[in-house]
Formats: sequence, C-alpha cells, structure tokens
Amino acid sequence: MAKLNYLIKRFLNMDHKEMFRRINRIHKKTGKSRLAIFNDMRECAVRYGAGYSDYDLFEMYNLNDEQRNTYITRGRNDDLVKKYNDKQYMQYLDNKVEFNQRYGDFLKREWIKVDGVNKEDVISFIERHDVFMAKPINGQCGKGIEKIKVNDYESSQALYEYLINKDFLLEELIIQHDEVNKVYPGSINTVRVVTILKDGNPNIICAYFRIGNGKFVDNFNSGGMMSPVDIETGIVKHAAIDKMKNLYVTHPQTGYPIKGFKFPDWQQALEMCKKASHIMPEVGYVGWDVGFSNKGPLLVEANEYPGHDIYQLPEHTPDKKGVWPLFNI
Repeated sequence: MAKLNYLIKRFLNMDHKEMFRRINRIHKKTGKSRLAIFNDMRECAVRYGAGYSDYDLFEMYNLNDEQRNTYITRGRNDDLVKKYNDKQYMQYLDNKVEFNQRYGDFLKREWIKVDGVNKEDVISFIERHDVFMAKPINGQCGKGIEKIKVNDYESSQALYEYLINKDFLLEELIIQHDEVNKVYPGSINTVRVVTILKDGNPNIICAYFRIGNGKFVDNFNSGGMMSPVDIETGIVKHAAIDKMKNLYVTHPQTGYPIKGFKFPDWQQALEMCKKASHIMPEVGYVGWDVGFSNKGPLLVEANEYPGHDIYQLPEHTPDKKGVWPLFNI
C-alpha cells in the first residue's frame, strides 16, 4: 500500500507536459505507439521504481525485463537513502559549513564562513588569496559558485561588502594534480566515489570521473561530462558523455585523452573515502566528490542524496546491464 501511495503521489506531482514530450520523442525514435510507450512507462514505474526520466535516459524501451531489473532507478535510489541515511543528520552534509567542520581533516585547504561577526578574519583571508572560491552555504549541483579574483574589486572592504550579502563560504583555491590538470585545467575535475556503510564496514560501490567543459565547475547538470572509473585500477573505462549525450574520447578543449586516463594516488583516494564514511555513520549512503592535488587526494564535498542518473547511461552499458546489483551488498 505504501508503494502504491508513493506512485500515486509521484504521478500527481510530476510534470505531465514533460512526460508526454518524452513519449513523443521516443515514439519518433522507435515507431512504437504513444499508448504502448505510456503503458510501458507505467509498468516500469510499478516494477522498478523508474520515472519517465529514467525510462528515457536509460532507454528502458530497448531493454527486456531481466535487463531492466539491473538498473538503479529513482525509486530504488530513494529506498537506499531511506535505508541508510538518517534525516536528522543529512543536513550536515548538505550545509557546507557543517561539512567542512566535520570533515576538515580531508579538505587540505583553508576556508572561512562570511558573516558579520568575523569581518577581520574574512578580510585577512581575502588579503592572503589573490583568487578563491565563494560557495553558497546550502548550494547544490555547482549552482551559485563564484570564482573570485580580488583584483577585480576596488578594495578588500568592497569585496567583503559584496560577499556579506551572499551567504557565502570562502575556500582556498585547490591546486589540481598536474596529471588531472592535463585533461582540463579550467575546473577541479573530481571523481564521485559512492560508498555504503553497512554493519560498520565501508563498501566502495562505484566511481565516476566528472570533468568540466568550458566552465569552472565539473557538475554533469551544469555543462560537465562524466565517465565510469574502474574501482580496482583507477582507470577511466569509457569515453566521457555530457547531458546532451555527446561522446568525448578526448577533451574538446585540450585534446587530452579521457578514456584510459589513470588517476594518481587512486588507492589513497579510496581509503580516504572509507575513513570519511566513519565520521558520521548515521549517513551511510554517500557520494563523495574527490579532488586530486599534488598534496594527495582531498574531499571537495559530499552528497547525502547521491544522484543515480550518471551511473548507467546507454553509451556506458553496451551489455545493457545496469549497476543495481553492485548496491545489493
């Protein structure tokens, strides 16, 4: 009954215009009738927890039932969050100040919150850093982040007055590892490492390289691209893909190879994520965004609600098998 109520609520609240737009697109692509596509979408929602976006993104219309059952969907992802993450603690990953305080040992960079109490400390931070990152304290998906150049402002006071109205947290610029920088120097290119803490044991589930493309953020939903990384070797397994489903064997800005790229200090990065998993065991299902510097791996941020949309795109699953079995630990 609970599942049925959830599905009814989802259907009532969904963007029906967008759903039918996708049905029309699939109809044109496959020649299947719109009614048949709608009924199949409904079946996938009931059986696998897949919304219309999952159905379209993972091209479930090209999969049989056995293949569909290997995909992690929005519904299944929601179930993982409910199972492993305590709502009372999830806010501490979402809030960047709380996160930096709790996971400070893994940051390897200076940071400070901007508020009216610590003005002198903020001014001092500004005067020590020619360039730094300003992040909305509760921002997500890379939205609202600014790369601040101090010389663009009249004075430290003028810059402070700009920042104080933005509810920002300031962070020292991460100097990216020389090897990762070769791929794309315009952003900090991170690896999303997904872990599940079960019975006190941190399990590495999967990992994905997230790469900037023309912007200073690497987020997939903000113009970036991504590709799966082999957990054992730290080697990028496929060509990267962006949200428009363009494929990139090499980076379009630098020409540097993406497929086959091997991360430095890979085992160190995985061990860091395992250690971080124990800091707040009340949130056991986490997507860690790992940066690579010449000082070693570091945490950029963590996600208490890891997105599932990048895990199993058709271009990365030629065998038509998703990653859901990896989560059944």
